[in-house]
Amino acid sequence: MTATPTIPVGTAVSVKVPATTANLGPGFDTLGLALSLYDELEVSVRAEPGVHVTVIGVGEGEVPTDESNLVARSIAYVFEKAGVPMPGLEMVARNAIPHSRGLGSSGAAIVSGIMAARGLLDGIVEFDAVTLLELATDLEGHPDNVAPALFGGLTIAWVAEDGPKHKKLIAHRGVSAVVFVPEAAMSTALARSLQPASVPHEDAIFNVSRSALLVAALVQSPELLLAATEDRLHQSYRASAMRETDDLIRMLRSHGLAAVVSGAGPSVLVLGSDPSQRLRAAELVEQNSASTWQALMLAVDFKGATVMVHPVEVSD
Repeated sequence: MTATPTIPVGTAVSVKVPATTANLGPGFDTLGLALSLYDELEVSVRAEPGVHVTVIGVGEGEVPTDESNLVARSIAYVFEKAGVPMPGLEMVARNAIPHSRGLGSSGAAIVSGIMAARGLLDGIVEFDAVTLLELATDLEGHPDNVAPALFGGLTIAWVAEDGPKHKKLIAHRGVSAVVFVPEAAMSTALARSLQPASVPHEDAIFNVSRSALLVAALVQSPELLLAATEDRLHQSYRASAMRETDDLIRMLRSHGLAAVVSGAGPSVLVLGSDPSQRLRAAELVEQNSASTWQALMLAVDFKGATVMVHPVEVSD
């Protein structure tokens, strides 16, 4: 009989996961980009059963601090799938990714948990990229946010008969991003509920062409970003629930800037062909918007999620 593997008390892991922005205009539920804004997580094995979470930063005093925490649930899911009993855990989450703003906070939480579990199970169970994406998609429901969070860069994600897939691409060095984050949140479920079950044939063709062009613009020809980020598939349908977002996008695009809804919103993403466009976008927002928007000047993250294992030190 094989003994049940146990993880020594004191074993610890450190995890770092980037924010993500999905859709990028026309690439609905398909394209995603990792950004240089990070949630960090420290997890250590303790003797007592159960989970205790300390949240610092975004979500402090708001998100659960027990087993119902999304990060904790994600860790538990991986342990269950691996067939290994989950030990008692002490967790410290240092969060910088805004919640419910279209920057992949739930995907980052899920990926944080999966990567923490991967580190804790190091030497017991091995996880390849395919398995990591499958686990994350099981929990998130779709791979467009979790793929760039896991692998970094620009990702194309799709679901085949045998599960979720992704292709990582390296964005052109001239591509720079600024995200305008509003004070108000937006429910992803509400945003998705505004999406129609079908769209006109010509709109579908329009988005197919723009999605193909967007990949070329992001990888090779950033000067095409304005045309490449046009969309007829989802943003207009959600505009009624995000009037200020829609107004800001229209204003920025009228000045030649590639502005789109970041994920499900309500944040606005501007993809610049050079860093100066970010500064111009920030000036335009300050001059033309009556609302308060936090401007986050971000780079493309190329590494994706990382985990470092801190094994128990054994004294002589």
